[in-house]
Amino acid sequence: MVLSDNLSEALKTLKLSSADSVEGCLDCLLKALAQNNVETSGKIQEMGVLAMMPALLSAQNSCTPKAANIIAEVAKNEFMRSPCVEAGLIPPLVQLLNCKDQEILLQTGRALGNICYDSHEGRSAVDAAGGAQIVAEHIKSLAESTDPATGKLLTVFCGMLMNYSNDNDSLQAQLIIMGVIPTLVRLLGVHSQNTALTEMCLIAFGNLAELESSKEQFASTNIAEELVRLFRKQVEHEKKEMIFEVLAPLAENDVIKLQLVDAGLVECLLEVVAQTVDSDRDEDVAQLKTSSDLMVLLLLGDESMQKLFEGGKGSVFQRVLSWVPSNNHQLQLAGALAIANFARNDENCIHMVDTGIVQKLLELLDRHVEEGNVTVQHAALSALRNLAIPVVNKSKMLLAGVSDIVLKFLKSEMPPVQFKLLGTLRMLIDTQADAAEQLGTNTKLVERLVEWCEAKDHAGVMGESNRLLSALIRHSKSKNVVRTVIQGGGVKHLVTMATSEHMIMQNEALVALGLIAALDLECAEKDFVGADLVQVLHRLLTEEHSAPEIKYNSMILICSVMGSEPLHKEVQSLAFIDVVSSLRSHENKTVAHQASLTEQRLTAQS
Repeated sequence: MVLSDNLSEALKTLKLSSADSVEGCLDCLLKALAQNNVETSGKIQEMGVLAMMPALLSAQNSCTPKAANIIAEVAKNEFMRSPCVEAGLIPPLVQLLNCKDQEILLQTGRALGNICYDSHEGRSAVDAAGGAQIVAEHIKSLAESTDPATGKLLTVFCGMLMNYSNDNDSLQAQLIIMGVIPTLVRLLGVHSQNTALTEMCLIAFGNLAELESSKEQFASTNIAEELVRLFRKQVEHEKKEMIFEVLAPLAENDVIKLQLVDAGLVECLLEVVAQTVDSDRDEDVAQLKTSSDLMVLLLLGDESMQKLFEGGKGSVFQRVLSWVPSNNHQLQLAGALAIANFARNDENCIHMVDTGIVQKLLELLDRHVEEGNVTVQHAALSALRNLAIPVVNKSKMLLAGVSDIVLKFLKSEMPPVQFKLLGTLRMLIDTQADAAEQLGTNTKLVERLVEWCEAKDHAGVMGESNRLLSALIRHSKSKNVVRTVIQGGGVKHLVTMATSEHMIMQNEALVALGLIAALDLECAEKDFVGADLVQVLHRLLTEEHSAPEIKYNSMILICSVMGSEPLHKEVQSLAFIDVVSSLRSHENKTVAHQASLTEQRLTAQS
């Protein structure tokens, strides 16, 4: 109990004392705080000692650093931070930041940093007193100094700025405007041997890099080189993770992507993958995932991707390809996503199809048909869809058996897989009449499409199913396909698609419906009536904002359905002739011309 008695004595003495005995009391408080911080802090608050601190801080004598140290110690407790602000400690502490004494600066930095930790009041008070600006200027002026005491002070100051701005976008933005980013990047270069300081910088970067406004500043520094240099030196998993946490948000910026590629990050990532691929230790699995994900992210930038592709000869490109046949799901995923990213222009796609990449992807998909990994399925289908965009690739990919493998996933219940599967098939049959006929007469496929056309919860799947249904008819122009779609119950969905808010989908639907009417009106008649096709066309023609091609294709379709008695009657009952004749003066010549032809047809058959 001696300490408690001493403490009470010291607290009483402090309230009465002259300057000489104050220092002894402060020493006693520091000793008590070192032994039991929580209890001592509570006593300090009870006895009203905080109210005496502004005077001690302002005196600027040998007591000052001790007083600041006591504040730093008590502010380690959450319950003491608001009382510190209320006792008016922030303005005198910020004032002390202007002095030259390194010990005072160190303790003041600690005190301010601890008061700001997770405390809105603390941050607001430091903001109002202009503390961050002074600290930022100190860091800037001390950045080049490498003596150990300065290193310690810089670490405290960086920590203070971090506590000040953590999780607070507006304060982080304030630091960015003050220009702390170039200063911190400089610190990383000069003090790379100082572990505590580099860690502080990394945490600060991690916070700031989340803000979009920081990316431009980061891009104007040599952050990429510094981070890669630091990464190469690390052996510990935790340290690598810290650097990864900065790299990931930075690598979202295309300029920085290229800088990271130029700085040699990719080689580092490939090395991590090689070291961790066969390990099942949790930290290795985590590092493998982070490295391969980051690799894929770097390939999202057009320039960085093209640089690594190197005309398909690049060693990085080759290494990433070797991930696809591996037995590691994470690497299979990253490999497939990387191919999808490389497949972002025709030249790359053509080169990849010619060098047999399709076969690798098909083998991968085949391994994931039964109980497969959904993310791998999704990624491999994405890659195939992108590769199928250039016209010259379509027939080659069809010959390679892509559609057969893709159809194996028709039974998937996963909307992301369904969505990519539909997109891949739609890309493959574009302009490929034989393939469209073959797939369009596949009743299992058509039935599944009709089912997915009703997937109200998944707009993407619904839209893609409609578009594929339409594409099968448009590219095959085949009566057999039309009949399969009619029998499968697809007509009503194409009529609904004609009212889509996306003009491209409206148009695709109208062209497909026109082909159905032209190729098998008799068979489709009942469905056309049931789906209110004529009313839909009337609406499309009367709507002011319908695009010219929508009006044009609607009139073509009207002419095509006139051969059906019930549809003809509906056309007459809705006074189409008035709507059509008003379109003869349409500003678009093709629409005006078609209106004249349609009017003649309607008049002749009325």
